[in-house]
Amino acid sequence: MAQHNDLGQWGEKVAREYLITRGYTIIEQDTRKGHYELDIIAIKGNRIIFVEVKTRSAGSFDPLEAITPQKISRICSAANSFVIHYQYPHEVQFDIIAIVGNPETGYTIEHIPDAFTPPLRGYR
Repeated sequence: MAQHNDLGQWGEKVAREYLITRGYTIIEQDTRKGHYELDIIAIKGNRIIFVEVKTRSAGSFDPLEAITPQKISRICSAANSFVIHYQYPHEVQFDIIAIVGNPETGYTIEHIPDAFTPPLRGYR
Protein backbone atom coordinates (compact mmCIF):
# COMPACT_ATOMS: atom_id res chain seq x y z
CA MET A 1 0.00 0.00 0.00
CA ALA A 2 1.25 3.49 -0.79
CA GLN A 3 2.59 5.58 2.07
CA HIS A 4 -0.12 8.25 1.61
CA ASN A 5 -2.79 5.53 1.96
CA ASP A 6 -1.19 4.37 5.22
CA LEU A 7 -1.20 7.96 6.49
CA GLY A 8 -4.85 8.37 5.49
CA GLN A 9 -5.89 5.18 7.27
CA TRP A 10 -3.97 6.24 10.36
CA GLY A 11 -5.69 9.65 10.23
CA GLU A 12 -9.12 8.09 10.02
CA LYS A 13 -8.31 5.89 13.03
CA VAL A 14 -7.21 8.98 15.00
CA ALA A 15 -10.40 10.79 13.94
CA ARG A 16 -12.61 7.88 15.06
CA GLU A 17 -10.90 7.75 18.47
CA TYR A 18 -11.24 11.52 18.79
CA LEU A 19 -14.98 11.39 18.03
CA ILE A 20 -15.64 8.47 20.37
CA THR A 21 -14.04 10.33 23.29
CA ARG A 22 -16.46 13.20 22.58
CA GLY A 23 -19.62 11.11 22.73
CA TYR A 24 -20.09 10.20 19.07
CA THR A 25 -21.14 6.66 18.18
CA ILE A 26 -19.44 5.42 15.02
CA ILE A 27 -21.91 3.44 12.89
CA GLU A 28 -19.93 3.09 9.63
CA GLN A 29 -16.48 3.80 8.27
CA ASP A 30 -15.08 3.86 4.73
CA THR A 31 -18.56 3.34 3.32
CA ARG A 32 -19.04 3.42 -0.45
CA LYS A 33 -22.19 4.75 -2.06
CA GLY A 34 -21.85 4.46 -5.81
CA HIS A 35 -18.52 5.97 -6.82
CA TYR A 36 -18.23 8.03 -3.64
CA GLU A 37 -16.83 7.20 -0.21
CA LEU A 38 -17.92 8.42 3.20
CA ASP A 39 -15.02 8.36 5.68
CA ILE A 40 -16.94 8.19 8.96
CA ILE A 41 -20.65 8.08 9.74
CA ALA A 42 -21.55 8.73 13.36
CA ILE A 43 -24.56 9.44 15.54
CA LYS A 44 -24.67 11.97 18.34
CA GLY A 45 -27.93 12.99 19.91
CA ASN A 46 -30.57 13.43 17.23
CA ARG A 47 -28.04 13.86 14.40
CA ILE A 48 -26.39 11.60 11.89
CA ILE A 49 -22.98 13.06 11.15
CA PHE A 50 -20.97 12.48 8.00
CA VAL A 51 -17.31 13.21 8.74
CA GLU A 52 -14.75 13.90 6.02
CA VAL A 53 -11.21 13.26 7.27
CA LYS A 54 -8.20 14.87 5.61
CA THR A 55 -4.72 13.89 6.79
CA ARG A 56 -1.47 15.46 5.65
CA SER A 57 2.10 15.12 6.82
CA ALA A 58 3.67 18.15 8.48
CA GLY A 59 5.04 20.64 5.97
CA SER A 60 2.61 19.79 3.18
CA PHE A 61 -0.36 21.90 2.13
CA ASP A 62 -3.32 22.59 4.41
CA PRO A 63 -5.64 19.55 4.39
CA LEU A 64 -8.69 21.85 4.33
CA GLU A 65 -7.66 22.98 0.83
CA ALA A 66 -8.77 19.53 -0.38
CA ILE A 67 -12.39 20.27 0.54
CA THR A 68 -13.53 21.67 -2.79
CA PRO A 69 -17.09 22.39 -3.96
CA GLN A 70 -16.91 19.19 -6.02
CA LYS A 71 -15.85 17.19 -2.94
CA ILE A 72 -18.73 18.69 -0.93
CA SER A 73 -21.18 17.77 -3.69
CA ARG A 74 -19.90 14.16 -3.73
CA ILE A 75 -20.10 13.85 0.05
CA CYS A 76 -23.66 15.23 0.07
CA SER A 77 -24.73 12.91 -2.75
CA ALA A 78 -23.33 9.84 -0.95
CA ALA A 79 -24.87 10.96 2.37
CA ASN A 80 -28.25 11.48 0.70
CA SER A 81 -28.12 7.95 -0.73
CA PHE A 82 -27.15 6.54 2.68
CA VAL A 83 -29.95 8.32 4.55
CA ILE A 84 -32.57 7.30 1.97
CA HIS A 85 -31.39 3.68 1.82
CA TYR A 86 -31.35 3.19 5.60
CA GLN A 87 -34.25 5.61 6.30
CA TYR A 88 -32.49 7.38 9.14
CA PRO A 89 -34.88 9.84 10.83
CA HIS A 90 -32.05 11.99 12.21
CA GLU A 91 -31.04 15.52 11.32
CA VAL A 92 -28.01 15.49 9.01
CA GLN A 93 -24.72 17.22 9.81
CA PHE A 94 -21.45 17.39 7.88
CA ASP A 95 -18.18 17.69 9.82
CA ILE A 96 -14.56 17.93 8.73
CA ILE A 97 -11.57 16.67 10.68
CA ALA A 98 -8.14 17.84 9.52
CA ILE A 99 -5.06 16.09 10.87
CA VAL A 100 -1.51 17.28 10.29
CA GLY A 101 1.44 15.12 11.33
CA ASN A 102 2.16 11.44 11.68
CA PRO A 103 2.26 8.74 14.35
CA GLU A 104 6.03 9.02 14.85
CA THR A 105 6.36 12.77 15.42
CA GLY A 106 2.91 13.69 16.69
CA TYR A 107 0.01 15.54 15.16
CA THR A 108 -2.54 18.30 15.48
CA ILE A 109 -6.24 17.78 14.94
CA GLU A 110 -8.84 20.34 13.91
CA HIS A 111 -12.52 19.42 14.12
CA ILE A 112 -15.00 21.62 12.30
CA PRO A 113 -18.53 20.57 13.33
CA ASP A 114 -21.37 21.45 10.96
CA ALA A 115 -18.73 22.56 8.44
CA PHE A 116 -21.04 22.93 5.43
CA THR A 117 -24.57 22.44 4.20
CA PRO A 118 -25.64 20.62 1.05
CA PRO A 119 -25.69 22.77 -2.10
CA LEU A 120 -29.11 24.22 -2.85
CA ARG A 121 -29.03 23.12 -6.48
CA GLY A 122 -29.32 19.49 -5.51
CA TYR A 123 -26.98 16.55 -5.65
CA ARG A 124 -24.96 15.72 -8.74
